[in-house]
Amino acid sequence: MERYTKSSFCNSGTCVEVAHLSTGEIALRDAKNPSLPPHVFTRDEWTAFVAGVRNGEFDF
Repeated sequence: MERYTKSSFCNSGTCVEVAHLSTGEIALRDAKNPSLPPHVFTRDEWTAFVAGVRNGEFDF
């Protein structure tokens, strides 16, 4: 079973959770509804996503 973790910055319960899968992929799920299937990313996809977040590409 995957072990999902939540950011220490999450205090509202409306966060996402991340798990490193045995396949090497990364799973992302909604913390308030964990029964929904997670979004699964390859390592390259995850690295690109995190780089985009750090560069402010998703800021409003």
